[in-house]
Amino acid sequence: MADTRLIQGRYRLLDLIGRGGMGEVWRARDESLGRHVAVKCLKPLGPQQSDASFGRVLRERFRREARVAASLQHRGITVVHDFGEDDGVLYLVMELLEGRNLSQLLDDNRKDPLAVPDIVEITEQVAHALAYTHDQGIVHRDLKPANIMRLTDGTVKICDFGIARLGHDIGFTAKLTGTNIAMGTPHYMSPEQIGGEHVDHRSDLYSLGCVLYEIATGAPPFDLADAWAVLVGHRDTAPQPPRTHRPELPEFLERIVLDLLAKTPEERPYDARELARRIVIARDGAVTRPEGIASGRPEQPPSGEPRLPSWTRGMTTGHKATGAVDLRATPPDTSAGLTGEWISRVDGRRTPQAGLPQAPERPTPPPELLAVLASRHNAGLSLGRLGRWDEAGEVHRAVAAEREHALGPDHADTLASRYEVGFTLSRTGRAADALREYERVAEGRERTLGADHADTLAARQEIAYVLGQLGRHFEAHQVYTAVLTARERSPRLGPDHPDTLRCRHNLAYNLSRLGRLEDSYRMARDVAAARARVLGAAHPDTLVTQYEVAYALGQLGRWSEALQAYREVAEARRQALGPDHVDTLAARYEVGISLGRLGRSAEALTLYRDLVDDRTRLHGPEHPETLRARHGLGVNLGRLGRWEEALDEARAVCGIRERVLGADHPDTLVSRREVAVGLGWLNRWADALAEYRKVAAARERVLGAAHPDALASRNDEAHCLEQLGRGAEAAELYRKVAALRQQRR
Repeated sequence: MADTRLIQGRYRLLDLIGRGGMGEVWRARDESLGRHVAVKCLKPLGPQQSDASFGRVLRERFRREARVAASLQHRGITVVHDFGEDDGVLYLVMELLEGRNLSQLLDDNRKDPLAVPDIVEITEQVAHALAYTHDQGIVHRDLKPANIMRLTDGTVKICDFGIARLGHDIGFTAKLTGTNIAMGTPHYMSPEQIGGEHVDHRSDLYSLGCVLYEIATGAPPFDLADAWAVLVGHRDTAPQPPRTHRPELPEFLERIVLDLLAKTPEERPYDARELARRIVIARDGAVTRPEGIASGRPEQPPSGEPRLPSWTRGMTTGHKATGAVDLRATPPDTSAGLTGEWISRVDGRRTPQAGLPQAPERPTPPPELLAVLASRHNAGLSLGRLGRWDEAGEVHRAVAAEREHALGPDHADTLASRYEVGFTLSRTGRAADALREYERVAEGRERTLGADHADTLAARQEIAYVLGQLGRHFEAHQVYTAVLTARERSPRLGPDHPDTLRCRHNLAYNLSRLGRLEDSYRMARDVAAARARVLGAAHPDTLVTQYEVAYALGQLGRWSEALQAYREVAEARRQALGPDHVDTLAARYEVGISLGRLGRSAEALTLYRDLVDDRTRLHGPEHPETLRARHGLGVNLGRLGRWEEALDEARAVCGIRERVLGADHPDTLVSRREVAVGLGWLNRWADALAEYRKVAAARERVLGAAHPDALASRNDEAHCLEQLGRGAEAAELYRKVAALRQQRR
């Protein structure tokens, strides 16, 4: 770009001050406001730019990530002023920072590590900034020395929030040859990033650990020339303790760095706020300038005086708060070390909060705040629609907390955010947490709206759903029945309202889990007919209920009817959603189940082979659904008497499931049992016994000795003992199983 180029008729590019994989950074002048700014110009689209739909998606994602970055208001985060597109180039306008990033500081220091007081202060400031952003549900994903700036006044700022995700979405990031690992900066990537697993705020903590290791020792923890070796180091190798490179480092600092570099997220500090607390406690209780290390900074003040960050020079602290209550600071970037009186404004009066007998009237929040929170709430909904439930949950939790603070716990907007928190929890397998959240929402809505309001009923219906997830089907049935009665008698809802039909559908599903199969079938059939009448025969909700009808028929042993129903659903989904849609593929899988149950294993085998190919093409060879299709293929090989092939398939699937899902995952145990079945049919009963015992032990450990699946596994073991001629042991095991079953009754 020419030095005099004018972006959007406003930002005049002056000097190129940085270039990287995502584009260029220019010092520029904002002609409207007469101030200097930094403008990051992202690269053009590249080989995919001719795809108009890709371009639209790219621009929408850019706008989304730019809005997220612009919403961050914290002294430790680079301020984003503006964003847009000019002549095909996407750009971000940010504050112009005067200082050096940590990579430059190391270069200035000839790669020697930084002084210990500097490391401690940088760590504390970065921890506070990350705590703020993580509270907003935002993860950086590319924390590295070049993205952390230290300004001339000592302030530390994190740069490029949202850019790492944008780069991944657009495809700007390089990839390792022969792998499917998106490369950010390999020296600072967490093991879960490398493995393509779920990434949350603890991934940023690992990356921060890598940064601290480098500024404390002069080199990153895995300082290898080959990128793949670096990634393997992060994933498999324990880092050398920093004090082996620099013995004078304080022990507390080494402990913090090693804790941050734990291989699993659960072993790291819980969050950045915990890290900040550890730093403050250790700093105030330790000498941070070891003998012989020249820091160039004044000595630590006496222990009675708090050590303040360098950016507070020239500031004065207020009176210390006298209340014992731990109040949440607002704005959320209040730094540890600065204490003052907590004051709210009510009717123009200054009212200290600590020690009041009752809280003052809640002030009306500014419209700008409400608009920002509404925008973030909608962003969370969008993440949910994309299936990014963990990220959606982080956003909704942060919005719920701020809405509760600004509007009160029973305000409709607060409860709407809490409802979405519960929804994301239920979709990520945290049913017990979801139940608590939904109960809180239902109680608040009943207080403010009434027991029969549609929003109250929606929360109670979700309570029933998560009760079902928790296996508490009788309680779920009671809640569903009460909600359905209220919906049907409501003049605004009525028996054919989509929400009423959804409740009836869920009730039918729950009836099948209670063993009331005929009732479940009849209700599902009636709901399917009603949905077809109200929504249309090809509507996704109608097809979901038709799917449930087919399932109920299978449970009743009416497999010919089930096969026909599944085929109708599969064809309707193919026409409405496409052949590669996950719902279409799910229906095809159930067609295969029905064929196998009807003894038509040759047809099932052909279907499963095609399904495995499609699943592999769409999702990869190790996706759980690909493995489920392969499992079905192996089962039908066995039914056709091709036991050597069936055993090979079962072992292959079991091995992948154990590696991907874990040894005790239910799918892994199903595959291990299939291995045992194959061994038995090949008369290798001793080997089969060993496998059956592994399955039984795992199920007892995970589910309990009296669980039906654990008891079935012990029955398998007893049968195996019989085949080996060990009748007495088999009889004793049968007796134990019978006693446990009797106890369950």
